[in-house]
Amino acid sequence: MNARLRPLTLPEVFRGLRGELRENEPLARHTTWRVGGPARRFYRPADSADLVELLRRLPADEPLWWLGLGSNLLVRDGGLPGTVIATAGALDRIERTGPDTVRAEAGVASAKVARFCARAGLAGAEFLAGIPGTLGGALAMNAGAFGGETWPLVAAVETVDRHGVVRQRGPEDFQIGYREVRGPAGEWFLAAHLRLTPGAGAEALSARIKDLLARRGATQPTNQPSCGSVFRNPPGDHAARLIDEAGLKGLCVGGARVSERHANFIVNTGGATAADIEALIRRVQAEVARVHGVALVPEVHIVGEAL
Repeated sequence: MNARLRPLTLPEVFRGLRGELRENEPLARHTTWRVGGPARRFYRPADSADLVELLRRLPADEPLWWLGLGSNLLVRDGGLPGTVIATAGALDRIERTGPDTVRAEAGVASAKVARFCARAGLAGAEFLAGIPGTLGGALAMNAGAFGGETWPLVAAVETVDRHGVVRQRGPEDFQIGYREVRGPAGEWFLAAHLRLTPGAGAEALSARIKDLLARRGATQPTNQPSCGSVFRNPPGDHAARLIDEAGLKGLCVGGARVSERHANFIVNTGGATAADIEALIRRVQAEVARVHGVALVPEVHIVGEAL
């Protein structure tokens, strides 16, 4: 076989790339719940060009996972096979591109996007300060907080596929719903072009962000490891109300507990395993279904292998 056509072995795939590769990296270090088994390979690309080169080289059968700040994610204790691509601290460029537009890469923290826009006097992104993840994650699930959602801000996105092909797409290429986004199969978000409202005062916008974060701190267990909200709100109702009225605040499985401050949060009180958290999620679902007849749908993504 021609050497140029021979499939690369995995060691050869990463040779000469500019990013950081770790093997058997504990994902508990990279998730906001502070749980999760190891990633067989954990790669933080140097930039988007480095990521594109990796995707062009990876074998088609290599399992591939994307990780931002690790919120809204439960990695089981057995970890993840294949390669995890870490975007946080890698795809982190953000810039103003026009009078009312900002381009931000997928690894930029949502809160950083909010602060950047506020300092530029661009209104509309303040709610992003309350989302504990990256912009890529916010795009993937149409994340929202304080009455705002991500996709109404989106003018266009840049995506990349498994072969390293980069495309620019508009919102019309996606089906956008409540905490759900469906788009072209096999593509992931590289960056977003956001359209905002110019002319607002930077000081007023920064004060609004400060106020929103104060409200968040007063109502959510921000001082304990969690993933953010665990369940989607059912139509016309709130998951937190259903869980609270079912008497589940404070319910524990191992080191996992339903927060007394906000019933739609499960916190790691110290020493929780992913199995503890998943078992508690199932117990809450079963009890809410028994008491209220409502099937709660997890907002958190549960991935990986159990021990």
